Amino acid sequence: METVARRLKELFVPLHEVAYMADEPNEELQALGYEGYWPLYFASRSAPLGRVPAEVVDALFYNFAPGEVAACVPSCWEVATPEEVLAARERGCVKALRAILGELADSPVIARSADLFLKAAFSVPVDGRMLFAGLRSLPVPEEPVARLWHAATLLREHRGDGHLAALVAAGINGQESHVLQALLWDMKPRDFGRLDPLNDEELEAVVDGLRRRGLVDDEGWFTPAGRKLRTEIEDLTDELAAPAYTCLEPDEIEELVTGLAPIIEKVNAARPF
Repeated sequence: METVARRLKELFVPLHEVAYMADEPNEELQALGYEGYWPLYFASRSAPLGRVPAEVVDALFYNFAPGEVAACVPSCWEVATPEEVLAARERGCVKALRAILGELADSPVIARSADLFLKAAFSVPVDGRMLFAGLRSLPVPEEPVARLWHAATLLREHRGDGHLAALVAAGINGQESHVLQALLWDMKPRDFGRLDPLNDEELEAVVDGLRRRGLVDDEGWFTPAGRKLRTEIEDLTDELAAPAYTCLEPDEIEELVTGLAPIIEKVNAARPF
């Protein structure tokens, strides 16, 4: 049976990921002076933390190859302040959602869903969840679409912080997590874009490490133990996310699922990947 955490993930993750899949957020950030994708990505996602060192961002984002974060942090703050970046990101995400949703953007379900997501996000402690804590320290927008996107982002990063804890508990490092994700999608690791920064020798070393642990076979695919571990990591992620939703009544959960269904359908249809 699908857990509440897994059901609601399918609602808030697509809303949050407008920040990465749509042109409007990038355009707003580029208007501040950012060039290329990765500097604006690291600036916008780490902005709730303020001007922290690359080592902190690397630890919190977890799965970037050595040197990727340091190539952009702290130099990204020479372009704009964290406050300017946060405002530009929010403007871009609201523009994107309004363009995708059309008349649905002014539906009462937007404000109601935002309130329910915020109820969940503010019902749990921030202990051990650094990125979530940074986001929780920010003012909550009043405009309904901005409010919904912000609430979805809170829940996504709450889940994400828990997912990293699950990976650490399983002894899976950032690059290994990419390999496991590629295999879950029946992709060879070399075809998984987030592993592009690794050369062939570096990537093979990552796969070899998983092979020595009995998680990957000689052909580079999951062993039963590898697939079991990947399932256990996702199950633990659900378990760690679950306390956020105990404050929601069953009818409120169904209200979210039913009310957001046409909205998420439109957002998913607009995804370029």
